Amino acid sequence: MDRLIYTAMTGAKHALEQQATTTHNLANATTTGFRAQIDQFRAVPVQGAILPTRAFVVDSTTGSDFRAGSIQQTGRALDVAVQGEGWIVVQAADGSEAYTRNGSLKLDENGVLQTHDGLNVLGDGGPLSIPPGRNVAIGKDGTISLVPDGSTATGLTSVGRLKLVNPPAADLVRGDDGLFRLKDGQAAEADPKVSVVGGALESSNVNVVEAMVNMISLARQFDMNMKLLQQAENNDSKAGQLLAMN
Repeated sequence: MDRLIYTAMTGAKHALEQQATTTHNLANATTTGFRAQIDQFRAVPVQGAILPTRAFVVDSTTGSDFRAGSIQQTGRALDVAVQGEGWIVVQAADGSEAYTRNGSLKLDENGVLQTHDGLNVLGDGGPLSIPPGRNVAIGKDGTISLVPDGSTATGLTSVGRLKLVNPPAADLVRGDDGLFRLKDGQAAEADPKVSVVGGALESSNVNVVEAMVNMISLARQFDMNMKLLQQAENNDSKAGQLLAMN
């Protein structure tokens, strides 16, 4: 009885919390470069419990799904998709170094290269500033080239290079802003092996069908836990009646 009540009570609560995570993943099914969040149930003994049968069910975030999404050609010069493993380095709102797979870039009024959300994109020496020009292109190694305005040159001139990194997935943690960082707070070293595709974007890696099936499964788990609580209440009522008869 004791184990049933604690397990069903916390199981129902955390099934709802895991449902929220699944809903969050579904809401980002069309977000460029999004990595699905992975949650998992685990049992935790109640500290200081009178009886050893008392245990909670806890929903814990075990990490993120780092599988790559599909690459979609856009033809836009400032769109870039990381091919295979790796990350684009940006400057977070707090000034720290962070990593993203969302390569939808733009130039602000001062020519600073930024993400769609307005975060500065970093190169090997800091934020990248792109001079006015035409025929902007981003090479496989992240090199940004263009023909400067007023130039008579017919070829492209290199004006900067994206900082691309590839730290171990186990060392990365997702922040509340959706960006990834190293757990120790340090900056990752640039990795020359990371390559990108210009004029393209990486789609979200959320599997919509799988997420929908998971939502249905979690709803059934919640209903099952609530029925278990009702059954525990009935058992308690019957036990009380039997004790009263004695």
